[in-house]
Amino acid sequence: MSVDPDAGVDADAGADTEIDTAGDTEISTANTMRERANERRVKLWVLLKANRLLITGALAVGVFAAFVGIGTVLGVSANLGTGDTKGTMFSTLLGAIITGTTLVVTISQLVISQENGPLGDQHRRMSNTMDFRAFVNDAYDGPTPVDPSAFLQGLVDETKQLAEALRDSVSDSDDDDLREEVDEFTESLTGNADTVGDRLDGATFGEFDVLFAALDFNYGWKIFQVERIAADHAAAMDEDTDRLLTELRTALSMFGPAREHIKTLYFQWALIDLSQLILYVAIPALVVAGGTLAFFGSGPVPGDTLGVANVLWLVAAAFTVSVLPFLLLVSYIARIATVAKRTLAIGPLILRGSQR
Repeated sequence: MSVDPDAGVDADAGADTEIDTAGDTEISTANTMRERANERRVKLWVLLKANRLLITGALAVGVFAAFVGIGTVLGVSANLGTGDTKGTMFSTLLGAIITGTTLVVTISQLVISQENGPLGDQHRRMSNTMDFRAFVNDAYDGPTPVDPSAFLQGLVDETKQLAEALRDSVSDSDDDDLREEVDEFTESLTGNADTVGDRLDGATFGEFDVLFAALDFNYGWKIFQVERIAADHAAAMDEDTDRLLTELRTALSMFGPAREHIKTLYFQWALIDLSQLILYVAIPALVVAGGTLAFFGSGPVPGDTLGVANVLWLVAAAFTVSVLPFLLLVSYIARIATVAKRTLAIGPLILRGSQR
């Protein structure tokens, strides 16, 4: 079964791929994250691709509309006219804003503290980084890029070149099964590499585009296929083919820790951004919650607008502004948790039933 290698996140969902333990193993598989997860395009767009501020704004509009709609249908405007109801609501929100903001800032400090440490720890971090860079330099036969997107793109391009070289090396083989499997594997890998490479080209770290593109390179399955081909056709391979398989396996294996490192950096970046944004919106949220409690908490708000009591408009707007820090938290954590769940395993391990 072949899967369109150019299918990106917005492509139609691919069919599941099964491994027949009797020996008839499928070479190609669903490459993109949406195909592997078998999720709807809109769901993944909301959870991952969409701008987090846009999602926060959409959630705020939903909260406001729901508050006004439910209040109008149930006719609770009279309850909001009393001081007790508004006072209890906004005094609780006032405490929740202060507590929640303090908690998020504490989490941010924990993230930042991971970057701090004595000289020995910093030296080990630097040594490990340079060791991996030297290892990648050997594969590149030259210095590796320093830009995260270019770095990942270089690794993807390297796997593509090695796969094409592998296909050429077995083109004259007498083993028909080997030629067919390598040809199908190379077609799947190069198509996936082209799609991911195009999306990485020019992507800027700090935005989600770099990590989003990297998530669509299904390197774990490709490592398994390299190992399986090497084991199943060892007798039919010459020294050059065996060497290319080893180099391709190494290049694919390097993509795993590289992607995980970029993911870790993005998580830290996003959590720091989240902390800053929550601090920014916490101040107006406190002002609105405190102002509503002080100036409108004990008295009625007369009049109607568009057939809806003004007190309901006022309380709905104040409530929405007061919960903005929480809505920001929801939008950011939804993305981080989704990525974390889909990258739990590193290497050729399949956790989702849709790919087994």
